[in-house]
Amino acid sequence: MRIEDYKKTFLSHLSEKIKAPEPKGLYDPILYIMNLGGKRLRPILMLMSCKLFNGDYRKALDASLAIEMFHNFSLVHDDIMDNASLRRGQATVHEKWNLNTGILSGDAMLVLANQLFESYDDVLYKKLMTIFNDTALKVCEGQQLDIDFETRNDVTIPEYLKMIAFKTAVLVAASLKMGALIAQTDPNEAQKVYDYGVNLGIAFQLQDDYLDVFGLDDFGKKHAGDIIENKKTWMYLKALSIATPVDKEKLTSLYSSKSHENSKVEQVMELFRKYEIPTLVKLEIESFTKKAFYHCNQLNLNSNSKKILIDFATMLMDRKI
Repeated sequence: MRIEDYKKTFLSHLSEKIKAPEPKGLYDPILYIMNLGGKRLRPILMLMSCKLFNGDYRKALDASLAIEMFHNFSLVHDDIMDNASLRRGQATVHEKWNLNTGILSGDAMLVLANQLFESYDDVLYKKLMTIFNDTALKVCEGQQLDIDFETRNDVTIPEYLKMIAFKTAVLVAASLKMGALIAQTDPNEAQKVYDYGVNLGIAFQLQDDYLDVFGLDDFGKKHAGDIIENKKTWMYLKALSIATPVDKEKLTSLYSSKSHENSKVEQVMELFRKYEIPTLVKLEIESFTKKAFYHCNQLNLNSNSKKILIDFATMLMDRKI
């Protein structure tokens, strides 16, 4: 099956399952965020994983919707914490409605995600919920680390990689593992595809960090939003670690500023280019992508199935926006 086939099937299931009953004030925002678009990366990977392990991918539809529901729940609350006005080029939930609606509708999305797993038999339900709860807690831990980093000046690259592994990569990995388990594959194989997913997820987030600053388009966000918000990304931390004392002081000063002016963004980008940060982050993305390939090649799948996973990773890393 093509990626678009999985996506089309998933969107059809989403449309069938996600309605807006009363009270509209609670459910309309959920319908809004769930239909706001996005790559649908996580549900596609779950359906794909289930099929690659010789399962009926349609059996993974409820779990894939649960994961996408949780992902969007986290985005609603992240946008509140970041005071973000745009999500995928449209108004965020708390901007379109209000803060209380964003919090309450987000909470309801978490409950709905849990309910979607109830369609599975007891044994599988327990396996899926164990993964889901462990992953959800790690996402919260990752978000807290991200918040902590805002007030710390001693963040290290390994700490940053742990943060994005928890905040982004584990949900990608959990999607793949759940798909494998729904296909009733061996737990060792499910763990291998999970490891593929963790490394793919880290590479994906590093690519997003790069595109935020150097992408061809703003892909639904403010251009260089990470610089404006003083996010201590891999690129910032790497530049800090190799810059001269004078440039290090300049970069630190720029990241302590609350300025939203273009001059700040331009100065940071100039420093990044001076120390070849775009090239270095691309090498880091390539490194994690290769790690994902390694775990993929350890899977007990035929060469065509492995190629599908490798091609998918390559496609993600080749995107320009």
